[in-house]
Parts: sequence; structure tokens; C-alpha cells
Amino acid sequence: MPNTPGIWKKEHVEAWKPIVDGVHNNGGMFFCQLWHSGRVSNTSYQPDGRSPISSTDKPISAQLFIGGSGGEDVQYLPPHRLTTDEISQVVNDFRIAARNAIEASFDGVEIHGANGYLIDQFMKDQVNDRTDRYGDILENRCRFPLEIVEAISNEIGSQRVGMRLSSFADYNESGDSDPHSLGIFMDESLSRLGIAYCHVIEPRMVTQFQKGETRNTLVSMRKAFAGTFIVAGGYHDRDEANRVVENGDADLVAFGRAFLANPDLPRRFRLKARLNKYDRSTFYTDDPIVGYSDYPFLDY
Repeated sequence: MPNTPGIWKKEHVEAWKPIVDGVHNNGGMFFCQLWHSGRVSNTSYQPDGRSPISSTDKPISAQLFIGGSGGEDVQYLPPHRLTTDEISQVVNDFRIAARNAIEASFDGVEIHGANGYLIDQFMKDQVNDRTDRYGDILENRCRFPLEIVEAISNEIGSQRVGMRLSSFADYNESGDSDPHSLGIFMDESLSRLGIAYCHVIEPRMVTQFQKGETRNTLVSMRKAFAGTFIVAGGYHDRDEANRVVENGDADLVAFGRAFLANPDLPRRFRLKARLNKYDRSTFYTDDPIVGYSDYPFLDY
């Protein structure tokens, strides 16, 4: 994918080190999110013009601009369906990336198993049409993500591992017919592997741009997971987040849009100060400043 930073070679490790040091020097903790776009890509972004990889050879039907908030449409072509041997190679790629993250002094890694990217493409039955040991039944569809979690945990320690899930969502045409069972199975499995946290997108966030009303909740997933349970999706308000934690529905609430637009969000919450409004049109641009580091801090 264009404009996506990596951590798969030595140069990436060295480039990340001063950034990680800057976070630590300011009292922060820093986890590196590891992800693979899978079929949410195009041959023009792949080595030697090869096809993107996935659990399937079915392409995404919608044609959207991949690179961000502007530009020409890019066609999603049929991906390459990974063989079992190739799946093992990808698992090892994640393991190496996790090792590199620790070498760069990250405190841990978050495995991105959400939003319709590669790992999600294996878990969701709307996408995964395999008939081998990585497809069909729920346990098989979850085999690939759990192999990644286990490989990374063995490499850097499970206490340094988190995972992001979006069982109820249909991001990038990756939906599932039984998201409750999928979510519970994954959280029970992740608990047995002893990872530090699970970071789950609320069911109300059907897509990244669409917040809807639903009776679905994350309560069953929260009960199935023994570690720290983080919820995200559609949170803009301090009081709403506090109620979720006070009710026992989550240990932590993650803020995305609000944090992007408010680099001092914790301070604003403490002071109950006004929040900057975010500009959605700049969310996915490759500009290093506009929409990324140009939102103002509080002036008092």
C-alpha cells in the first residue's frame, strides 16, 4: 500500500528508533500496530506487479481510490489465494516484524485483525471461501490469525501483544454471518494465549464512515477475554467513555478522530475544555503536516 510505513527491514528499525524515543521521553507507552492490507490493494503497489494476497481470489467489488482522500480511482483486481505454504511465510513475516518492533524499542505490538485487511479476510465467512484447514468452519477461519498471535507471542512474549478486532463490521466488504460467535471464539482463544489486551471496534461502526443504531453489544466478548479489554468506534465524548468503563463494559476506551484533532486530548478531558473539530477530508492524505500535526494545543 502507498504511504504506509513498514518495519520489515533494518532501515525501518533505525528510522523508528528516534520516534519511539521521543514518545518514551515524554512519558508515553508505544505499541507498533502490525498489519497487512491483503486484497485491499492493487498490482501497482506490489513487488514486480504481482497480485495482492488474500484468503480468496475474489476481488473487492467497490472501486475506490486506495491512496487517501483524492486522486483517480484504482481498480481492485482479483487477489492471489495464498497456499498453505505461503500462509506459513506470512506468519513468519509478522513474527519478524514484531521482533523488529522490539529492537526499535517499542513496548509491544498490536496485531491488526480488523477493518477488512488480510487477517480479517481469513476470519470472515463473507470473504473466506476456502475448503482447506484455513477455511469453511469457524475454527479453521481463525487458524491463521491465531498462528500469528502464537508466533509473535513466542518471539517477544505474550505480555507485549495486543490484537484489534472488528467482528461486527463490514469494512472493505469483509462481513460475517455470525459475528457474535466469531468474537467470542477469538476472545476465548486470545485469553488462552495470554495476550495483554484486545482492542475491539463497537458494533455501531458498520464501516469507518457509518455509525448506526444496533442492539449488538460487546458484552459477550468482554466476558470471554481475561485481559485488558479496549473498545473503540464513535467515541467523541469524555462522559460517554467514562460511563462505559464505570459500567464494567470495558477497561479502556480508545479515541481516534478526537485524538487526531486534539493532540492534548487527556488535558482537555481533565479540564473539560472545548475540543477541536476534526477535518475528515485530511484523514488519509500523505501530507506529513496538514491534518496530522497542525491541530492546535490549548492556549491556557
